[in-house]
Amino acid sequence: MARKCCKTGKGTQVGHKRSHSLRATNRKFKANIQKKRVYDPNTGEYKTIKVATSYLRTLSKRMQAGKKIQ
Repeated sequence: MARKCCKTGKGTQVGHKRSHSLRATNRKFKANIQKKRVYDPNTGEYKTIKVATSYLRTLSKRMQAGKKIQ
């Protein structure tokens, strides 16, 4: 499975390393993806989703407000 957030679509990006002499070499910026167990009130079950940590803050705010998680 790809290293990609299932909610935001964030994934690996590419860019350049810059040395002291400003020589550019390729590198990857990987998204910080974590597995999270989330309770689904519609089915009454827990689901494991792979989300970016930046989305976890949004997820916790939505769960506290009682909004739909999607």
